[in-house]
Amino acid sequence: MDLGFFTMPIHPPHRPPFETLREDFEMAVLADQLGFTEGFFGEHITDLAENVTSSLIFIAWLLEQTKKIKLGTGTVNIPNHHPARIAAEVAMVDHMAKGRFLFGVSPGGLMSDAEVFGNLDRDRTAMFLEGINLILKIWQGEAPYNLKGDFWERTTEQTMMPDIGQGTIAKPYQTPHPPILVTAVAPFSKGVKAAAARGWEPISANFLQPVWVASHWPNYVDGCREGGRTADPANWRIAKSIFVAENRDVAEAYATGSNGPYYFYFKSLFTKLVRGGRANLFKTDPDQADDTLNVESIVDQLVIRGTVSEVVDQILEFRQTVGDFGTLLYAGHDWMDKDLAKKSMNLMMEEVMPRVNAALK
Repeated sequence: MDLGFFTMPIHPPHRPPFETLREDFEMAVLADQLGFTEGFFGEHITDLAENVTSSLIFIAWLLEQTKKIKLGTGTVNIPNHHPARIAAEVAMVDHMAKGRFLFGVSPGGLMSDAEVFGNLDRDRTAMFLEGINLILKIWQGEAPYNLKGDFWERTTEQTMMPDIGQGTIAKPYQTPHPPILVTAVAPFSKGVKAAAARGWEPISANFLQPVWVASHWPNYVDGCREGGRTADPANWRIAKSIFVAENRDVAEAYATGSNGPYYFYFKSLFTKLVRGGRANLFKTDPDQADDTLNVESIVDQLVIRGTVSEVVDQILEFRQTVGDFGTLLYAGHDWMDKDLAKKSMNLMMEEVMPRVNAALK
């Protein structure tokens, strides 16, 4: 099992962006130094807490300060952009990264983003599918493109000057394009099956109950079969909120305390999802009433925490529930205590993962 990270991120909205952006930057650099294999960054426009507004810009900032880690968009929310712009910017970042780039895509889940772009009442799934298809056609085809859909049109026919390069969008560095990944945030996600059929790989969200994470694998298998390939657990990524400390009491207080960053994260997410009618993500039983949910129990159920030995045991127990998978994505949280947060990442890579992999062997 490899170790990567996924950060949305979510910070207290009163913290200034220059401070939290630098914190996320430092987390990624530390992850690279420790040997994390990959890292993903969320993208949100209208949220003071989730304040990375462009995952591509953030990755570009990191490329010269990291050496080995693969960096991915988590995700580019396609309905919020013109596909031609995405095709060009992703190709540019892919060349800058020279193989260290992963292209995560989605329709976008933040409703205030959908509203500000005028997409709140539009079929964002249809926009997503058209957008990614147009992006792939640009990379596969040649200018002037002449591509038309229900939401976007693209051509450079009137203004092309092929002798000097005008009118052509560059193709990516990786052939035929960077690996494409999709986030799975729903139980029994149909998107996992559709993505797998197209050769794309899933990332299961860290705020899903384990029983719903387990529901993604059968759909992935079905999708791979439909696409004529064998489903490989090595290609399945699962994000999980984890905190490791040398002292059990410290771990419990930091990971579950009402003044801690993990509690803050799930309280923020709980508020958004419940008001958006998606409380089912936190339920262990579909028939459970919404008003029986509370942040304390959600944190207790969804955060792996403790000493090295305790975290190893909990990860192995989680894997027994969801099945075999290739990469555990350590969820990024606010560094309320910088020393504890960095120590957790160190312990996770240097002590927890060797023991987990020894047990798996």
